[in-house]
Amino acid sequence: MNLFRSRVSTSVVSRMAGELGSSASVPTTSSSSSSSSWAKTRSLWPSILRWIPTSVDHIIAAEKRLLSLVKTSYVVEQVNIGSGPPGSKVRWFRSASDEPRFINTATFQSKEDSPTLVMVHGYAASQGFFFRNFDALASRFKIIAIDQLGWGGSSRPDFTCKSTEETEAWFIDSFEEWRKAKNLSGFILLGHSFGGYVAAKYALKHPEHVQHLILVGPAGFSSESESKPEWLTKLRATWKGAVFNHLWESNFTPQKVVRGLGPWGPDLVNRYTTARFGAYSTGEVLNEEESKLLSDYVYHTLAAKASGELCLKYIFSFGAFARMPLLQSASEWKVPTTFIYGFEDWMNYQGAQEARQHMKVPCEIIRVPQGGHFVFIDNPTGFHSAMLYACRRYISPKPENERLPEGLTFA
Repeated sequence: MNLFRSRVSTSVVSRMAGELGSSASVPTTSSSSSSSSWAKTRSLWPSILRWIPTSVDHIIAAEKRLLSLVKTSYVVEQVNIGSGPPGSKVRWFRSASDEPRFINTATFQSKEDSPTLVMVHGYAASQGFFFRNFDALASRFKIIAIDQLGWGGSSRPDFTCKSTEETEAWFIDSFEEWRKAKNLSGFILLGHSFGGYVAAKYALKHPEHVQHLILVGPAGFSSESESKPEWLTKLRATWKGAVFNHLWESNFTPQKVVRGLGPWGPDLVNRYTTARFGAYSTGEVLNEEESKLLSDYVYHTLAAKASGELCLKYIFSFGAFARMPLLQSASEWKVPTTFIYGFEDWMNYQGAQEARQHMKVPCEIIRVPQGGHFVFIDNPTGFHSAMLYACRRYISPKPENERLPEGLTFA
């Protein structure tokens, strides 16, 4: 079907390119003369000569190459979410700009009447991380995967939030404006890691739109004071701990390291990706082509202009403990929830177990073997089985029985 193919509006790319700062290149179709002049100047600098060899064009091209591994047809669009929350004098977000913002959105072809599954990535990731899952899930769901505001191929406004509340609003309100623009309701919402934190906070604020919540290795269920981890107490007492804590509170992100390395950044990312999903994989390793395309995609999404990544110190304290933990809101949960963890996930599923004790809605915790924090990459087959079980009441045809698939366990 011709409609379902990868496509991105050149005019939108032109508008977004300015947000990537000095490392961006703007298509020569830009409407303003000043942008055209700037684009011509930048075009004289091939990426090999730039300190940070990336641009908006690189992000979109890398995404397209990675998704070429997916057999299911899809459409990519930039969904306009406006320039700020309706009725507010504030622009997205605490920014002087009145320019509209966009959410990069991939929608995959599906059968009619399939339940809608919206997939939200985690920190330092983008929607392409789910590339191993789109084909299998699209056979049962209408898949819509997004890049959160400030990540991947979405707009990257200046991040000027100064509190946890403002930072949560950055993600929750932009997601709600995206939902309105897409005219969605009654969907299944999946969030991974930090995306799980955002998905849960969104469902707490807008439960009427979410049919079922799936949290994959979610971050943010407990605070440091609640967990009292011995390792963190010991680390804080050392000079290394003091340095790490200072860097954290200074909002020093991993992406800054990638940018600082300039033309050596791609090699660092490639080494990490090859090791994490190769030699140190807990499950099914990436093949050579998958590894190459994912590394390229990850580099360009990390090296682009800093935006959403700067949420880190406002959402989490040093040690990745939530400043406003989800556990405190467990009794207010209004949406049926399934937690999915890999056996080797460094995110502690005990937080979900404790939250379940306070929830007044159905809640299941499923653990998948041969999977770490990126269980959907490490063991896509096991992850798909967990997804079908979690959504057994919504999919068609329904499973013959409701027993947990072999190999998976409840927690």
